[in-house]
Formats: sequence, structure tokens, C-alpha cells
Amino acid sequence: MARSTRERIVDEALRLFAERGYSATSVAEIEAAAGLSPGAGGLYRHFKSKYEVLAAAMHEHAARTRTQVADSLAQLSSMESSADLEERLSHLCRAGLAKVREESELTRVFFRDLSQFPELVAVVREGLLQPMFDAITSWFRAQPEYAEVDVDWTGIGAVLGGAVVHYRLFQETVGESPGHAEKDQFVAAWVRLAVGLLPAPAPVS
Repeated sequence: MARSTRERIVDEALRLFAERGYSATSVAEIEAAAGLSPGAGGLYRHFKSKYEVLAAAMHEHAARTRTQVADSLAQLSSMESSADLEERLSHLCRAGLAKVREESELTRVFFRDLSQFPELVAVVREGLLQPMFDAITSWFRAQPEYAEVDVDWTGIGAVLGGAVVHYRLFQETVGESPGHAEKDQFVAAWVRLAVGLLPAPAPVS
């Protein structure tokens, strides 16, 4: 499906902001990347300013994340009767890794440029980052295997969710995996830690 002009402007602007920085990217460069005549004002037929393009990107990615989180949780819920716990955990971890990777451009813009726009930091925090952590916490609480586990699920969600985010951010910023761990190694370790939350079986008398 072909992207609309507005979608091209938002997508190409976010790519350029990620590559060059918000301040270093001109409106004319965004227009050229979006297939418009640079400097002819085509961007202003859709947005009032370069800032409005940035804000649209943040809001649209946040809205998409809410939908994706709901869809992922629904898909995971449908697995419960047909998949064992380790398979479900692996799926959860891989879905998180894929989501963080998908948002790599936004992540670069977030850390480089958004400190000057606290209102957009709030959009990303409340619309994209926190929903991911909330989803992990909600998922664990909903699993029958963890029903009798007495832990702080908010804290556990922060640790396990933070590990997923850190793994991808490390790759983005350093250029290799933390500890040189391959993705399958990371997922296996993540699953093992999560399974370790289960109560130990009662000793046989």
C-alpha cells in the first residue's frame, strides 16, 4: 500500500532526525526525502512547522504501540492452551526485542533531541515506554503458573522489561550485543530467569 504524502513526510523526517539530529535537518531536506520539491513549501501543506512533524511522529508511534501491545497480549493469550510456559515466555521476550528494534529511529531521536521538548518526552514515556513495561507485568499476573508466586510484579516487570530494552539499546549505541551474547542466548537466559520465579516443588517426604 502506497504511503500518503503526509506519511512520507513523517517517516522520512524521523529517519533524518535519527541520522543527523533534529536541529541539523532542514525542512527542504525533509521535503526532498519525501519526494517533494525541496524548498517549495510542500511540507507546509500538511504541517505548520518542522516541530509539528516531530510531534506527529512521536504521537503516531505511541498510538501504534498501544495497538501493538494489545494485539501482542491477545496473541499470547491465545497461546496459553497450546504452548508450555517456556514457549510463551520466549514469545514474549522476542516480541519485546522486535518492538524495541522497530523503534530504533525514534530511540535515537529520543536520546539526542527530546530533552529540549519535555512535552514530547511525556508522549513517548506514557504512550510507548510505560505501556511496554505495563504489558509485561500484566502478562505475568495473568499466567496460571505464577498465580501463587508472591513477588513484586511491578519490580519484576521493570527488571525483565529493562533487560529487553537494554539489550537492543546496547546494540544500537555500541554496535554489538552486551557481553557478546547472541539473541538466542539472551532469550534463553531471560526465559530461565523468568522460570526461576516459580516456587520450588515441595520436597518428597
